[in-house]
Amino acid sequence: MQYPAARPTQPLKPLVITLAAAWGASALPALADDATRAPTVVVVGQTPLPGLDQPIFQIPAPVQFATDKDVDRVRVPDLSAFMNRSLSGVHINEIQGNPFQADVNYRGYTASPLAGTPQGLSVYLDGVRINQPFGDVVSWDMIPRSAISSVTLMPGSNPLFGLNTLGGALALTTKDGRTHPGASVQVTGGSYGRRSVEFEHGGFNDKGLEWFVTGNLFHEDGWRAHSPSDVHQFFGKAGWQNATTDIDLSLAVADNRLNGNGLQERRFLDQDWHSVYTSPDITKNNSMFLNLTGRHSLSDDAILSGNAYYRRIAGTTFNGDVNEGALDQSVYQPNAAERSALAAAGYSGYPTSGANASNAPFPSWRCIANALLNDEPNEKCTGLLNRTSTTQRNFGLSGQLSVAGTLAGRPNQFTAGAAYDQSQVNFRQSAQFGYINPDHTITPVDAYADGTQTSENAFDARVDLNGRTRTWSVFATDTLALAEKWHATLSGRYNTTTVKNRDALNPGGGSASLDGDHRFSRFNPAAGITFSPTPALNAYLGYTEGSRTPTAIELGCANPDNPCKLPNAMAGDPPLNQVVTRTWDAGLRGRLGAETRWNAGVFRAVNSDDILFVADNQSGYGYFRNFGKTRRQGVELGASTRVGALNLSANYTWLDATYQSEELLGGSGNSSSDAASAGLDGNIRVRPGDRIPLIPRQILKLSADYRVTPALAVGADLVGVSGSTARGNENGQHQADGTYYLDGGRSAGYSVINLNSTYQASRGVQLFGQIGNLFDRRYTTAAQLGSTAFSSSGGVLARPFASVGGEFPLVHSTFYAPGAPRTLWVGLRYSL
Repeated sequence: MQYPAARPTQPLKPLVITLAAAWGASALPALADDATRAPTVVVVGQTPLPGLDQPIFQIPAPVQFATDKDVDRVRVPDLSAFMNRSLSGVHINEIQGNPFQADVNYRGYTASPLAGTPQGLSVYLDGVRINQPFGDVVSWDMIPRSAISSVTLMPGSNPLFGLNTLGGALALTTKDGRTHPGASVQVTGGSYGRRSVEFEHGGFNDKGLEWFVTGNLFHEDGWRAHSPSDVHQFFGKAGWQNATTDIDLSLAVADNRLNGNGLQERRFLDQDWHSVYTSPDITKNNSMFLNLTGRHSLSDDAILSGNAYYRRIAGTTFNGDVNEGALDQSVYQPNAAERSALAAAGYSGYPTSGANASNAPFPSWRCIANALLNDEPNEKCTGLLNRTSTTQRNFGLSGQLSVAGTLAGRPNQFTAGAAYDQSQVNFRQSAQFGYINPDHTITPVDAYADGTQTSENAFDARVDLNGRTRTWSVFATDTLALAEKWHATLSGRYNTTTVKNRDALNPGGGSASLDGDHRFSRFNPAAGITFSPTPALNAYLGYTEGSRTPTAIELGCANPDNPCKLPNAMAGDPPLNQVVTRTWDAGLRGRLGAETRWNAGVFRAVNSDDILFVADNQSGYGYFRNFGKTRRQGVELGASTRVGALNLSANYTWLDATYQSEELLGGSGNSSSDAASAGLDGNIRVRPGDRIPLIPRQILKLSADYRVTPALAVGADLVGVSGSTARGNENGQHQADGTYYLDGGRSAGYSVINLNSTYQASRGVQLFGQIGNLFDRRYTTAAQLGSTAFSSSGGVLARPFASVGGEFPLVHSTFYAPGAPRTLWVGLRYSL
């Protein structure tokens, strides 16, 4: 799946996808079906907007392409799962524990729905960048899978794809009534209460009108405890076209409720693979996206195109978490003042003496009493209920002109354009104290993390931030045929971004205020060359630069004089620099005969001014700052062939992702930290060559599809991922000792086999089935070090060891993201 499939041209519609190739595309015919036939051509564009699609280009990079038929064959609920199983070099971390909330990783860069995660992949839907304004996150549940017509993954720091394109860009196009006429209804049911209903209808008439609608209702109870999800998606598109003009207006709506219960300790996974650490962990997303696109042919060799969009996103989270500030406190036996407060409030049944971890494994009375007194609930309450609310509105417009002609007598294509994007964001955060119940849910008390408590460790977790971001961009790319077999492209994009943050809680600036005005500007260039010595062999070499601006979370926690307790906390902010990525790509690709394709390439991407959460000299605190460099480099190999009714493919990636600068990081949970004693918080030092966490060194994907009869097809695929370093073990030196540190510092490698089958019962009736994780392998996709709140029996464990110099060591463990067990679902699709 390394190359776009060759297709005949149609007027005005971009048949494969509109790509912003940093090198452009070479003005050469695509590789021949075999060495003796005339070559088939690949039709591509040059930017995220529709441009001048010409059947004379190749893209000098290992671009991967898939159609809606490829997505349907895998039968997964969302796009991230399809990419994990089908696209070379892609793997996911299921840190959130929900099928619609995966971190998608490619070449060591991430597109994640979790705010605070460094984002390095840009995602486009019909030419609009859909990374959200707040944190550049990508909510996969808001992308209507049933509306997707094609998926293209462009590697590298391609500047024409705009900000945040550090490791690659994912470009998605949607269906329309002309390319997808007809109607269908699909129902699916299976393991863990999964059930869904999808419909779609498309058509066109002789007056140039076209229309397409699709919707999806999805529910599952979830394979883990307390993890139901409901996804409601709708997409509609209406358009008109004639011989020279094409106009489309699309609407995408999503209203979803997701439960993602996060990481779990190995001890409890061994007891119950379905268990969760704490709950609830609820995310609600509501979005509306309007996109107006237009394309007009000025002549056979010139096309003017543009779009205007508006998007509104409202999201809330409600998470039950451990209050780590209570783990080194005496939380079991109420003192005299607390017992008096409880009695005065009408409570009874509280212990008068002798309460401890063995006879009160889920302590609550000191928490309730300190909430009544507003004294030390931050120290005596074992749980926290964290709430966030985010409202985002963004709109923009862009336009470009594409012209094909000659330059110095040689074939040439030139594209230039401009774009404007503006967003407004309101983010609110609060935390309420509570206590942990035997089922690890949290019961709240009337006390909040607002800094009003008399405790010396009282903290204020509230945030009320309003932000406005504006980005202006201009871009251009030119591809010139230097000779019959040589083609070169120069590209570039200039972006200027202004960020204006205003703190509703602490206005006016100062160390405690989030007020800030920031401006970031940069020109990112690209250049490349391709060479095709024969119609069946192509070589490419390219250099690209991309950048991303710091997010509001990073800007809000960048002051070394006012460090934050957590990476998603916020405080006053000096400016950070943009992250800049410089990427080299080189490789070969070709065909052997009519049915076999292969590719081999190498890449190296270096981040400068990378942003990392570094440790302060206060234990457990830190701040975001720019530091030196990180590097991601690797080898990519792929091949596919057809033998009669059998299709085979194999893809392999070797990936080396390392820090290239020395830095001091927080080392809570790491046995090699500089803490005064085992079990206490300390720092670790990262040195050049240490591996970046959560990035595997090897990824292997195999697939086979066989058409047994004209009506029956079966298929299997394998995803193999090597082990990776746990987050918190950035120096790679953590070791378990069985007392203070219960587990190692890595997530083990794994391989998973999936089966699928389709049976065409009649012209309009299709039956299908899917088995995920055929051999019911227990595997994990990510790991993180941290302190644990529980004993091996599941009770709350506070002050597990005696004091060391006035501090109480904690038990630390490794938390894992468990993969789904064997699942089965079947479905029926009826088409007209």
